[in-house]
Amino acid sequence: MDSSTIKNKKIEEFKNYIKNKKVAVLGMGISNIPLISYLAQMGVDITAFDIAEEHQLEHVIAKFSNYKFIRYSLGKNYLDNLKGFDIIFKTPKVRFDIPELQRERERGAVVTSEMELFVDLCPAEIIGITGSDGKTTTTTIVYNILKEEGYKCWLGGNIGTPLIDKVEEISEGDKVVLELSSFQLHTMKKSPNVSIITNITPNHLDVHKSMEEYVDAKKNIFRHQNNNDIVVLNHDNEITRKMAREARGKVRFFSRLNEVEEGTYIRDGVIYFREKGEEREIIKTDRILLPGLHNMENYLAAIAAVAHLVNSSSIDKVAYGFAGVEHRIEFVREINGIKFYNDSIGTSPTRTIASINAFKQKVILIAGGYDKKISYDIMGKVIAEKVKALVLLGQTAPLIEKALLDEIYISGKGADIPIIKCSSLEEAVMEAFNQAVEGDIILLSPASASFDMFKNFEERGNKFKEFVHKIRV
Repeated sequence: MDSSTIKNKKIEEFKNYIKNKKVAVLGMGISNIPLISYLAQMGVDITAFDIAEEHQLEHVIAKFSNYKFIRYSLGKNYLDNLKGFDIIFKTPKVRFDIPELQRERERGAVVTSEMELFVDLCPAEIIGITGSDGKTTTTTIVYNILKEEGYKCWLGGNIGTPLIDKVEEISEGDKVVLELSSFQLHTMKKSPNVSIITNITPNHLDVHKSMEEYVDAKKNIFRHQNNNDIVVLNHDNEITRKMAREARGKVRFFSRLNEVEEGTYIRDGVIYFREKGEEREIIKTDRILLPGLHNMENYLAAIAAVAHLVNSSSIDKVAYGFAGVEHRIEFVREINGIKFYNDSIGTSPTRTIASINAFKQKVILIAGGYDKKISYDIMGKVIAEKVKALVLLGQTAPLIEKALLDEIYISGKGADIPIIKCSSLEEAVMEAFNQAVEGDIILLSPASASFDMFKNFEERGNKFKEFVHKIRV
């Protein structure tokens, strides 16, 4: 039986299974729109649920105007109609344990997600990437290396295009690269063939009930692997290093600080890959165009995951040609010798610290945003040592200010750093510019989510770039 037959059999089995089922889709966002479309093409009985009102979703509903059998439950009390469904696809940020889902699950409903369905149906090898920091850049590096090697690749998850409505186009010999959040992983019952965890630090504690729950969700990226699968773990991060004892597949480590028995490491300015006692030279570190030690770690992780699939020349071409992902230490503009960088993806203290440390000189830092209920204490020392002026806005502004003031009290360092508080991002850009002189760097890296002022970090980053380009001198 050839691979296309096997692929089609799996998909046909799913179609036969779902065709007489009553299906609910919770959330009409980016990932679920292709899901609704895919199911609708099969003629499935679908009810789409969303907390937004109908007028806010007109552009989405219009996409499905040809499918008259799709019903909608919208607005504040949208879950009141979640009764009597056979299968419920939930959006990642809807918790699995809300009373409405618990009730339906106890009644016999299957609760799943678009991502779980895709992973189950996908015929190709899947490389999945998660972590608190660096997952988007690492995902992009993996994807680019595989493409450079000549594989037909698909990019999905939290980056690229949702893939569920493309699953029938994917072949067994392709490679699928997925960026996976803790929300997507929380209920996953199948793991990618190759998994990467870049690191684990406190994050998303506004949604997850505890750090333990957050870590446990991340583990699903390897928890359901088999003996032939691979998990790549950060040896320098205590939480991920300890996960090795729970792994079912082959463990590869990556480390910037130490040589490892299986995986990637650095020695004398060269990245090496070691497997089964054999060492292979990959690339010199000075070939990596992206700045910062955190990006060195992203390359170590990516190489550990794909070294068995590619030649070193493909890795070298990507390393020397890849300038980075939008909103990740993205150079925006230089005005009178003052350089602006957009790092709106910096939604946690650890990510912002890494971005600050990517520069050799002190920066003027714009920070603050939505409070995800995580600690900012670790920022104080870095701000005191590496920040020339601190421009703050948003809910977390007092928390970041306190971190610096505590460090001043403890060490005396940072007492001369101006702290400027702003009510808008546009005001923050202008205040930062007013603090700057020729040769300075202004860095937007909020260490916080965007939801107090913006829809997402992309919108925040784009607004930052817009305000920078509006500056006239």
